[in-house]
Amino acid sequence: MPNPIADPPVEHLDAAAAGDPVRIEAPAEGIATVSINRATRRNSFNAETITALYEAFETLQAAEGGVRLVFLRGEGGTFSAGADLEWMRDAVSWTEADNREDAMEMAKMLKALWDLPCFTVALVEGGAYGGGAGLVAACDWAVAVETAKFSFSEVKLGLIPATISPYVVAAIGPRAARGLFASARVFDAVEAQRVGLVSEVVTDAAGLEAARERLAKEIMACAPGAVADSNRLVEDVAGEEIDHGLMEETARRIARARVGEEGQLGVRAFLDRKKPDWAG
Repeated sequence: MPNPIADPPVEHLDAAAAGDPVRIEAPAEGIATVSINRATRRNSFNAETITALYEAFETLQAAEGGVRLVFLRGEGGTFSAGADLEWMRDAVSWTEADNREDAMEMAKMLKALWDLPCFTVALVEGGAYGGGAGLVAACDWAVAVETAKFSFSEVKLGLIPATISPYVVAAIGPRAARGLFASARVFDAVEAQRVGLVSEVVTDAAGLEAARERLAKEIMACAPGAVADSNRLVEDVAGEEIDHGLMEETARRIARARVGEEGQLGVRAFLDRKKPDWAG
């Protein structure tokens, strides 16, 4: 298994061709950007795009310690308008089994994003509707321009936001999810931050880029293995009763971290007033 401290090269994450629905770029070692590349269709989802996103996240998963931070964005000033109209038109004539198989591809793609051990950040401009808002919820962090708009609009079509619901409910809680799912109303970035779907709101695209640069500095200063373990820690303790068993488990985890390679290097570097290896 690759050593997360060594930061193996990620040259294999080359940018895809301009016509591909999803692009992966790795302009800096340890940092990757996944872009939905359908600006003329407002970066809406169809089967090809969902497959391409799933493959992108699987590629990043395989890179393990080589990728420490992933940004997710849409090309052309829109994050994602949700389902593509042509794709929806086709689905009307499918059987229930066909629709179940198709929806499972979306579910697998979102889980692949959720399971990435590195830190993931959605950079939101324009609209994030339906499945697009689900992508935002499945990331660890989200930064949105103040003019961005969000909506879980499925019920207006007689549908439900099913595959995205685990991530949205985890992000904003059951009560807010009930209200936003049932009303299908459009809400702004300030409200998205209030309910927990968005972590930061910035003024404009320049602010989004500044937040991106700041987050890159913050995350790249942290131990990659510890970041991945922290993500797992949150998932494992969320909603659990704070009993003796949970206390023992958390004590076991910090003890293992203290004697581990990153813990030893990090604490020694701090005591010696040096930067640890992963911080360059």
